[in-house]
Amino acid sequence: MATIHKSDCLFLDNNTPSFRHHFFIPQHKGQDVRYFCGNSLGLQPKNTPAYVQEELLKWQEFGVEGHFHAVNPWKSYELLVNEQSAELVGALPHEVVVMNSLTVNLHLFMLSFYRPFGRRRKILIESDAFPSDRYAVHSQVRLYGLDPSCVVEVAPREGEHLLRTEDLIQTIEQLDEELALVMLSGVNYYTGQFYNMPEITKAGHRVGARVGFDLAHAAGNTLMHLHEWEVDFAVWCTYKYLNSGPGGVACAFVHEKHHQKPGIPRLEGWWGHNPLTRFKMPKQFEPAPTAEAWQLSNVPILLMAAYRASLDVFKAAMPMSNLHEKSRMLTRTMETLVRAFSQEQHAVNVQILTPTAEEERGCQLSLVFDKHGREIHQYLSQNGVVTDWREPDVVRVAPVPLYNTFEDVYAFYEALHQAVKDLRL
Repeated sequence: MATIHKSDCLFLDNNTPSFRHHFFIPQHKGQDVRYFCGNSLGLQPKNTPAYVQEELLKWQEFGVEGHFHAVNPWKSYELLVNEQSAELVGALPHEVVVMNSLTVNLHLFMLSFYRPFGRRRKILIESDAFPSDRYAVHSQVRLYGLDPSCVVEVAPREGEHLLRTEDLIQTIEQLDEELALVMLSGVNYYTGQFYNMPEITKAGHRVGARVGFDLAHAAGNTLMHLHEWEVDFAVWCTYKYLNSGPGGVACAFVHEKHHQKPGIPRLEGWWGHNPLTRFKMPKQFEPAPTAEAWQLSNVPILLMAAYRASLDVFKAAMPMSNLHEKSRMLTRTMETLVRAFSQEQHAVNVQILTPTAEEERGCQLSLVFDKHGREIHQYLSQNGVVTDWREPDVVRVAPVPLYNTFEDVYAFYEALHQAVKDLRL
């Protein structure tokens, strides 16, 4: 039997800070669903409609003057979210800018930091990178008329599911002066593995390469120190753990050492111009002295407002270390109960792909059922337990510390047993 009981989970809920009351919880047959899909789309904060409505009313009342004279004028609205976004990833406020969508930002920053020349042409990615990252990297290589072999993939060892840090570093060292860019995930979307970003960054820099990360599954989920680690750039979306809504605005980080360094090319647009002189309409581009220099266009205010609503919930829960500790406790409880389920009956066994070491994961657990995985996933979905399925055989489960409870986690364990019983597996 499980060594954790429902009473233990209720005790933890009563003695651990919770921000669940700040969120709308979807319903199933009149009850809160058990929502473990924050790794795909975070829940809506209850203050989101008011924040968005505030901007709609501003537009209604002021029209174009909303850019200049209303409370929180639109011309500087990004300043309301940049600093808080930076705090979530361990960056300085002027190193982060909120703009565009994730893959757009990925392309913009690769245009700046992937600059193949001579023998230094190769990009290193993980073999099971998210498809959008793979498409972006290969298209960047094609822009320069280079061979697809310039994209080097690092795969787990035979019979393993996770990438070893020593294998990543060894590949970086072997590529040496042929390596132009290391472009990895922070947390792998499929396995939930949190890569050793500081050691990977050091290794890339030792051989003269630039190092960037896609933090889609890491931002708002793990403790990071991008400035201290001297990561060159990073990009991430905000609709997963950062709860900005479907298709929400994205973020980007560029280390301050690159802000005013001559010789770094970038695509330029009006909103990247120095804000002190932007509205004087000069013909000559003068870049902002911060990460904002990479901005191209006017701010998407309604998307920003939705994101700002979530950031204010994070602000109440900060520092990030507090959320991270609760995340570890929730995920540890989930792991213990999943392993207990696998041992308590023999119809279905579960393998956890995600690392056991807490410093090597966030709150996502990737589960592989030895049989009937898709049926179990569908049963859970039809019975008020929301997870997600990733081909070919993974059920991803993410107990998010802002709104999931320990009792949610225990309910997941009970639902697994009920699935085996009801499906007659």
